[in-house]
Amino acid sequence: MTTQTQTETADAECLALTRSLRRRGAIVLAVFGLVWAFAGGSGIAAAPASVAVGVVAAVVTAGAVVIAFRGTRGPVNRPVRLPEKWNRGVGLVNAAELVAIFAVIAASNASGHPEFIPVGIGLVVGLHFFPLARLFDQRQYTGTAVALTAVALVGLAVLAAGSSAETIRAVVGLGAAVVLWASSFHVALKG
Repeated sequence: MTTQTQTETADAECLALTRSLRRRGAIVLAVFGLVWAFAGGSGIAAAPASVAVGVVAAVVTAGAVVIAFRGTRGPVNRPVRLPEKWNRGVGLVNAAELVAIFAVIAASNASGHPEFIPVGIGLVVGLHFFPLARLFDQRQYTGTAVALTAVALVGLAVLAAGSSAETIRAVVGLGAAVVLWASSFHVALKG
Protein backbone atom coordinates (compact mmCIF):
# COMPACT_ATOMS: atom_id res chain seq x y z
CA MET A 1 0.00 0.00 0.00
CA THR A 2 1.36 3.41 -0.89
CA THR A 3 1.61 6.29 1.52
CA GLN A 4 -1.06 8.19 -0.42
CA THR A 5 -3.45 5.21 -0.22
CA GLN A 6 -2.78 4.88 3.51
CA THR A 7 -3.44 8.58 4.01
CA GLU A 8 -6.68 8.39 1.99
CA THR A 9 -7.80 5.37 4.00
CA ALA A 10 -6.99 7.11 7.30
CA ASP A 11 -8.82 10.26 6.15
CA ALA A 12 -11.87 8.23 5.12
CA GLU A 13 -11.87 6.43 8.48
CA CYS A 14 -11.56 9.75 10.33
CA LEU A 15 -14.50 11.22 8.38
CA ALA A 16 -16.60 8.12 9.04
CA LEU A 17 -15.78 8.27 12.77
CA THR A 18 -16.57 11.99 12.85
CA ARG A 19 -19.97 11.44 11.23
CA SER A 20 -20.73 8.45 13.46
CA LEU A 21 -19.84 10.25 16.70
CA ARG A 22 -21.82 13.33 15.73
CA ARG A 23 -24.85 11.26 14.72
CA ARG A 24 -24.76 9.29 17.95
CA GLY A 25 -24.22 12.45 19.97
CA ALA A 26 -27.17 14.19 18.31
CA ILE A 27 -29.41 11.19 18.96
CA VAL A 28 -28.35 10.83 22.60
CA LEU A 29 -28.90 14.56 23.18
CA ALA A 30 -32.38 14.37 21.59
CA VAL A 31 -33.43 11.33 23.63
CA PHE A 32 -32.27 12.87 26.90
CA GLY A 33 -34.10 16.05 25.86
CA LEU A 34 -37.23 13.90 25.70
CA VAL A 35 -36.56 12.46 29.18
CA TRP A 36 -36.10 15.97 30.61
CA ALA A 37 -39.25 17.19 28.85
CA PHE A 38 -41.28 14.38 30.41
CA ALA A 39 -39.80 15.22 33.82
CA GLY A 40 -40.64 18.89 33.28
CA GLY A 41 -44.11 18.06 32.00
CA SER A 42 -44.78 16.10 35.19
CA GLY A 43 -44.52 19.41 37.04
CA ILE A 44 -47.42 20.91 35.11
CA ALA A 45 -50.66 20.46 37.03
CA ALA A 46 -53.07 20.97 34.13
CA ALA A 47 -53.48 17.63 32.38
CA PRO A 48 -54.06 19.07 28.88
CA ALA A 49 -50.89 21.17 29.12
CA SER A 50 -48.88 18.22 30.43
CA VAL A 51 -50.11 16.02 27.57
CA ALA A 52 -49.32 18.79 25.07
CA VAL A 53 -45.76 18.97 26.42
CA GLY A 54 -45.42 15.21 25.90
CA VAL A 55 -46.71 15.37 22.34
CA VAL A 56 -44.50 18.33 21.41
CA ALA A 57 -41.53 16.62 23.08
CA ALA A 58 -42.08 13.44 21.07
CA VAL A 59 -42.36 15.39 17.80
CA VAL A 60 -39.25 17.49 18.49
CA THR A 61 -37.27 14.41 19.47
CA ALA A 62 -38.37 12.51 16.36
CA GLY A 63 -37.40 15.51 14.24
CA ALA A 64 -34.00 15.72 15.92
CA VAL A 65 -33.35 12.01 15.29
CA VAL A 66 -34.31 12.33 11.62
CA ILE A 67 -32.04 15.34 11.23
CA ALA A 68 -29.27 13.49 13.06
CA PHE A 69 -29.32 10.88 10.30
CA ARG A 70 -29.73 13.32 7.42
CA GLY A 71 -27.64 16.21 8.68
CA THR A 72 -24.54 14.20 9.47
CA ARG A 73 -24.39 12.91 5.89
CA GLY A 74 -23.34 16.37 4.71
CA PRO A 75 -19.78 17.60 4.36
CA VAL A 76 -17.56 17.43 7.42
CA ASN A 77 -16.12 20.88 8.04
CA ARG A 78 -13.86 19.79 10.88
CA PRO A 79 -12.90 16.18 11.56
CA VAL A 80 -12.72 15.29 15.25
CA ARG A 81 -9.34 15.05 16.89
CA LEU A 82 -9.85 12.64 19.73
CA PRO A 83 -7.41 12.52 22.63
CA GLU A 84 -5.65 9.29 23.40
CA LYS A 85 -7.90 6.83 25.31
CA TRP A 86 -10.86 9.17 24.75
CA ASN A 87 -13.39 6.34 25.07
CA ARG A 88 -12.04 5.38 28.49
CA GLY A 89 -12.34 9.01 29.56
CA VAL A 90 -15.93 9.15 28.34
CA GLY A 91 -16.72 6.01 30.34
CA LEU A 92 -15.19 7.50 33.49
CA VAL A 93 -17.05 10.81 33.07
CA ASN A 94 -20.36 9.02 32.53
CA ALA A 95 -19.75 6.72 35.50
CA ALA A 96 -18.94 9.71 37.72
CA GLU A 97 -22.11 11.43 36.47
CA LEU A 98 -24.21 8.40 37.36
CA VAL A 99 -22.70 8.13 40.85
CA ALA A 100 -23.24 11.87 41.40
CA ILE A 101 -26.88 11.61 40.29
CA PHE A 102 -27.52 8.79 42.76
CA ALA A 103 -25.75 10.82 45.46
CA VAL A 104 -27.98 13.84 44.73
CA ILE A 105 -31.10 11.69 44.95
CA ALA A 106 -29.96 9.97 48.14
CA ALA A 107 -28.84 13.18 49.88
CA SER A 108 -31.98 15.09 48.86
CA ASN A 109 -34.29 12.34 50.07
CA ALA A 110 -32.30 11.70 53.25
CA SER A 111 -32.40 15.39 54.15
CA GLY A 112 -36.14 15.57 53.52
CA HIS A 113 -35.71 17.94 50.55
CA PRO A 114 -36.61 16.01 47.39
CA GLU A 115 -37.32 19.32 45.65
CA PHE A 116 -33.54 19.68 45.25
CA ILE A 117 -33.38 16.59 43.00
CA PRO A 118 -34.08 18.27 39.62
CA VAL A 119 -31.70 21.14 40.44
CA GLY A 120 -28.94 18.78 41.59
CA ILE A 121 -29.30 16.41 38.66
CA GLY A 122 -29.42 19.34 36.25
CA LEU A 123 -26.19 20.67 37.73
CA VAL A 124 -24.48 17.27 37.53
CA VAL A 125 -25.56 16.78 33.92
CA GLY A 126 -24.44 20.29 32.99
CA LEU A 127 -21.03 19.89 34.61
CA HIS A 128 -20.40 16.52 32.97
CA PHE A 129 -20.48 18.18 29.54
CA PHE A 130 -17.32 20.20 30.28
CA PRO A 131 -14.96 17.19 30.05
CA LEU A 132 -17.07 15.63 27.27
CA ALA A 133 -16.42 18.70 25.11
CA ARG A 134 -12.72 17.88 25.14
CA LEU A 135 -13.06 14.09 25.01
CA PHE A 136 -15.39 14.16 21.96
CA ASP A 137 -13.68 17.23 20.46
CA GLN A 138 -17.09 18.90 20.26
CA ARG A 139 -16.56 22.53 21.29
CA GLN A 140 -20.28 23.20 21.36
CA TYR A 141 -20.63 20.83 24.33
CA THR A 142 -19.02 23.60 26.39
CA GLY A 143 -22.01 25.77 25.49
CA THR A 144 -24.29 22.89 26.41
CA ALA A 145 -22.51 22.64 29.78
CA VAL A 146 -22.85 26.36 30.45
CA ALA A 147 -26.52 26.45 29.42
CA LEU A 148 -27.49 23.36 31.47
CA THR A 149 -25.62 24.70 34.49
CA ALA A 150 -27.47 28.01 34.07
CA VAL A 151 -30.81 26.16 33.92
CA ALA A 152 -29.92 24.39 37.19
CA LEU A 153 -29.03 27.72 38.79
CA VAL A 154 -32.32 29.24 37.62
CA GLY A 155 -34.03 26.22 39.20
CA LEU A 156 -32.12 26.92 42.42
CA ALA A 157 -33.32 30.54 42.34
CA VAL A 158 -36.91 29.37 41.78
CA LEU A 159 -36.48 26.98 44.71
CA ALA A 160 -35.06 29.76 46.91
CA ALA A 161 -38.06 31.93 46.01
CA GLY A 162 -40.27 29.32 47.65
CA SER A 163 -41.83 27.77 44.55
CA SER A 164 -43.38 24.32 44.66
CA ALA A 165 -41.51 21.15 43.77
CA GLU A 166 -43.71 20.88 40.66
CA THR A 167 -42.70 24.34 39.47
CA ILE A 168 -39.03 23.55 39.99
CA ARG A 169 -39.43 20.30 38.04
CA ALA A 170 -41.12 22.16 35.20
CA VAL A 171 -38.52 24.93 35.06
CA VAL A 172 -35.47 22.67 35.21
CA GLY A 173 -36.93 19.84 33.14
CA LEU A 174 -38.26 21.96 30.30
CA GLY A 175 -35.21 24.23 30.33
CA ALA A 176 -32.85 21.26 30.12
CA ALA A 177 -34.94 19.72 27.33
CA VAL A 178 -34.69 22.87 25.22
CA VAL A 179 -30.91 23.07 25.76
CA LEU A 180 -30.40 19.41 24.84
CA TRP A 181 -32.59 19.62 21.74
CA ALA A 182 -30.82 22.78 20.58
CA SER A 183 -27.49 21.03 21.06
CA SER A 184 -28.77 17.98 19.19
CA PHE A 185 -29.82 20.05 16.17
CA HIS A 186 -26.56 21.98 16.25
CA VAL A 187 -24.38 18.87 16.37
CA ALA A 188 -26.35 17.23 13.55
CA LEU A 189 -26.41 20.25 11.27
CA LYS A 190 -23.19 22.11 12.04
CA GLY A 191 -20.94 19.32 13.24
